[in-house]
Amino acid sequence: ALFEWMNVRDNVSFGPRMAGQREAQFGPRVDHLIEVVGLQDFREKATYELSGGMQQRVALARCLANDPDVILMDEPLGALDALTREKMQAMILDLWKETGKTIILITHSVEEALLLGERLIVMAPRPGRIYKEYHLPFADQGVGQDLRQIKKRPDFAARREEILSMIWNMEEEIMGRQGDAA
Repeated sequence: ALFEWMNVRDNVSFGPRMAGQREAQFGPRVDHLIEVVGLQDFREKATYELSGGMQQRVALARCLANDPDVILMDEPLGALDALTREKMQAMILDLWKETGKTIILITHSVEEALLLGERLIVMAPRPGRIYKEYHLPFADQGVGQDLRQIKKRPDFAARREEILSMIWNMEEEIMGRQGDAA
């Protein structure tokens, strides 16, 4: 969650300031991250004045300002419109390559998982467990590319349909068991 009473720059620099760093230490990095996420013209705006996509970019820059080894993103793009979501996916890929950070992305979107993941783990319900693991080429191939072109590829579509069918069948099995018990 962002601090609504703070502007973009203060939100992004919050972690380094709380860690006791001085402006001279974190300032250039914060300014660079704000530019990387495309918000240089909004650095003095309060976060409540920004769109949802812009707020997501502030949150991403704030996370990166702390220089974590691992970034956990739990449904980070779920509330965004389709166009903003696609732009954010491309930005996440670019930042992943630029920073070399490990990013763990939790999503219910099979397409998003295929686009952004090097490794995709399909979870099975009841009991929750790893059902199948995939090693994927699409994230590497998508860096700096039009992600819509990746989605049009036959190998992408085939993998998407394979995973969707697998999930569909798991759900059918669960629903059948529940229906039998009723």
